[in-house]
Parts: sequence; structure tokens; C-alpha cells
Amino acid sequence: MKKFLTFALAAAMALSLAACGNSGASSSAAGSSSGKEPFKIGLLQYGQHASLDNCREGFLQGLTEAGLVENVDYTVDYQNGGFDDNVNTQIAGKFSADNVDMMVGVATPSAMACYAAAEEKDIPVIFVAVTDPAAAGLASGNVTGTSDALPVGAQLQLIRALQPDAKTIGILYTTSEPNSVSAVAEYEAKAGDYGFTIDAVGVTAQAEVPQGADTLISHKVDCFSNLTDNNVVGVLAAILEKTNEAGVPVYGSEIEQVKLGCVASAGIDYVQLGRQTGAMAAKVIRGEAACADIPFETIASYSNYVNSDALDGMGIALPADIAQGAVKVDTAA
Repeated sequence: MKKFLTFALAAAMALSLAACGNSGASSSAAGSSSGKEPFKIGLLQYGQHASLDNCREGFLQGLTEAGLVENVDYTVDYQNGGFDDNVNTQIAGKFSADNVDMMVGVATPSAMACYAAAEEKDIPVIFVAVTDPAAAGLASGNVTGTSDALPVGAQLQLIRALQPDAKTIGILYTTSEPNSVSAVAEYEAKAGDYGFTIDAVGVTAQAEVPQGADTLISHKVDCFSNLTDNNVVGVLAAILEKTNEAGVPVYGSEIEQVKLGCVASAGIDYVQLGRQTGAMAAKVIRGEAACADIPFETIASYSNYVNSDALDGMGIALPADIAQGAVKVDTAA
């Protein structure tokens, strides 16, 4: 009897040890290499268009390039706000209720919604593509990220080179987007140096953008210059349909807008902007720095992008000096 009890006890202990070993292996597979639970990221993108998609994809590339592995070191709850401020606010609130470890806001309205929702719990916030962080209230606190400040002077110089006789530039912008308001102010401050005046038409919602385009066309502007305004970019195809019919060139603010049919752009690389932001976020995830200790960064370099088909359609000749250093872009199929 004693031998039987001894054998049974040994078997039970062996099973118990095996179970513990299996449990540890499962935890290691689902968690980070340090045994901790993956860092939970709530990623909110204001809406879906190619520029913001590039920001998000670049951000994830930046995390990978920093040596972090998704579903091991971190998880991502990606949500799309559909260009609706109320929806963005609701999503950011849910991130807070879910106690995510970090919120990432792609574009100014999403970043502002995340910061407001995170403030009470002091959840770190990383923003991508906020043109004017100070104007958006994102320049201090448990927040950092990257600015996509437009190279306005370079854009005005490009327009002057391509349209030597142009006088008036039309701009559509959302009056509630701080980045758009500040960009319009910069255009107005610098336009005179290049012999231009600015005709800016403000909208309050994406549904108003086509009508705003009609207004600028009726004002006989010589061209449009796009900002990184999300409501405007979200319906760029509809704008181009109107401007192409009227023979009014549209200049984009980055490569994806030129792919859609804008004639040219002096703009930054949004994938690179996202990668830069991902590298910053990786420092926070690893505990190497707090958001408050990392100043927001701005990409200073830019490229000239040109769409030869769009230029030909508008009868605009590409000067040799611009062509030499420009990136040639084909219209997206």
C-alpha cells in the first residue's frame, strides 16, 4: 500500500510540473521576451486616404525597424474614424476605457481626440502628421510625435516656375483643423514674396468641399494648392474632376495627391514620417523615455513630385531645372 501511495504521489508531482512548464511556454509565446504582457497600442486614424495610410504603415515599419515584434512586444487595436470628429472622440474614449498602454493619433483631429481621452489617466500619446502641434495643444504634456509642416516656400516657388503668369492661388481648408488654419496663414504671409495672392475658402465638413471648389473656380483662380487637410484630401478625386473640366491646375502637398492627378507638389515622404514616429514610440514602449521627455520632430527635407500626364493635360511645360531633380509620378490607375 505504501509503495502504491508513493508511486501515485510521484506521478501527481510529475503531472503538476509538466502543467507548469506548459503554462510558462504558452505565456512566453503570447507575451514579450521578458515575460510581460504585450504593450497595448490603440491606433486611431482620422480617415482613410493614401497619405494617412502611408503614415500608419510607416509607423508600424518604424516599430519593426526598432526591433519590436507585433503580438510579442506589442499589440495594435487599429480604428478608423471615417473623417467624423464625433466617431474619433468615441473611439479614443474606448481606448481609455480599455486601458491601452499608448494611444497613437494619425492626423490632427485624431491626435487631439486621443490626447483629450488620455489626459485623465495620463496615458502616453504619440501623434503622426500634425502640422502645428502647438496650435493643436499637443506641444506639452504626456505627448509627442511628428509634424508634417508643409514646405510652403518651396511650393510657391514650384508654382511660380510652372506658371510664370499666375496671380491667384485658391486654397480649400477646414476651419476647425488647426493645422489647416495655420498653413493658410503661412501661405498668406509668404505669397506676396512670389507675386501671388491667396483666395482661401473655408469649409466645416467634407460634404461642403465640392461646393468650395466650385466657388474657387468661379473666382477664376489660376490654380489650387492643396494642404494636408483631411476633409479636402478625402474627396480629392471629386475636386480634380471639376478642376480638370475647368482647366485649373491643382498642386498637391505630397506624392499620393500627385498620383491621383495633381500636376505637381513640393512635399514630404509620409512613409518616412511614420517610420520616424515609430522609432520615437519604440523608446516609450521599451521604457527608455517618456513622451514628455521627447520633443516633437519635424521632417525638414522635401522632394518635388511631378505628374507629366497631368501637366500635359493643363498645357504646362516642365522647366528643365525642375525636371532634373523631380520625382516623376504616374497617375494611379
